Amino acid sequence: MTPADLGFLTHRTEDVGGLRMHWVEAGQGPLVVLLHGFPEMWWSWRHQLKPLVDAGFRVVAPDQRGYAETEKHGPYDLDTLAADICALIDHLGAGREARIVGHDWGGALAWHLAATRPEHVERVAVLNCPHPVAMRTGVFKPRQALRSWYMFFFQVPGLAEWLLTKDDAVNVLKVLRGNTFDRTHFSDEELRPFRDAIRRPGAAKAMVGWYRALPAQILSPPKIPRIECETLLVWGMRDSALGYADLVPGTERYAPKLKIVPIEAAGHFVQSEAPAAVNAALLEFLR
Repeated sequence: MTPADLGFLTHRTEDVGGLRMHWVEAGQGPLVVLLHGFPEMWWSWRHQLKPLVDAGFRVVAPDQRGYAETEKHGPYDLDTLAADICALIDHLGAGREARIVGHDWGGALAWHLAATRPEHVERVAVLNCPHPVAMRTGVFKPRQALRSWYMFFFQVPGLAEWLLTKDDAVNVLKVLRGNTFDRTHFSDEELRPFRDAIRRPGAAKAMVGWYRALPAQILSPPKIPRIECETLLVWGMRDSALGYADLVPGTERYAPKLKIVPIEAAGHFVQSEAPAAVNAALLEFLR
C-alpha cells in the first residue's frame, strides 16, 4: 500500500489553537480521531481509514505536534498535546461526539484525554499503550526497565536525532520491524512515508522531544482522574517493548468500563500487523 491507494482522503493544513496542524479526513457521521505514536504519522492508520469511513464514521488522522507536516515546536507534555487535540475537535465542530483511538504515544494521549478532558471524549480505544499510572509504576520493574532502554537513550541530546535520520532514516525501518511479529505490511515501499517524515527539518528532534518531556511527568505526575467512558484496550501480545504482564493487569482500577482484546500473533504495531482483527474490534466498539 502507498498513499496513492488512499485517494479518497482530504488533506488539510490549518491553524488549530495556534499550532499549524496537518491532518487527513474522510467520511460522514460520528467523529473518530486517530492518534499515531512514535515514529509514525497519519500513515500509521492506513489500514483503518477506509473500513471506518465505510462503516459510517467521519475519520480524522492528524500529524501530531512535531510530526511530519505539523508545526515543530514544544512543549511536548501531555497537557499541551491534549490541548492540541481538543482544539482540533473544536475546530471540526464535533463537541462531545469525538471517539478517540490512539496507539503508542497516541495511546498515552488518548488515556490522558479521556481522564482529564472528558467533555471532548465520547469513548476511547487504546492500542498497545498502558494507562499512564500503570506505566509510571511498571517502567521501574526489572523486566520492563530493560524493555524501555530506548526511553533512557532518547534523553541524550543530539544522538537519537542523528541515529534516526542517518542513511536515509534506515533506522526507522529497524524500529518499526524490530518490534513486529508479522511483517506482511512492512515492506520498504509501505514504510517509506515514515522515513520521509522524520527527515523533514526539525522532525526528529521534535519527535524525540515527546520522550524528553517524560521524566518531568514521571517525577512530578499530574493527577489523573478515573475514566468514566467506555474504554477499549487492544494489545498485540508479542510486543517486546511494552510487556502485558507488567503493565496491563489492574487497568480496570483506572477505567472501570474497560474491555481488553488481546491479539496473540501481533507485536507493538498491532494495527498494521493485524488490521483485520484490529478493525473488527474497533468497529464493534466504536458503533
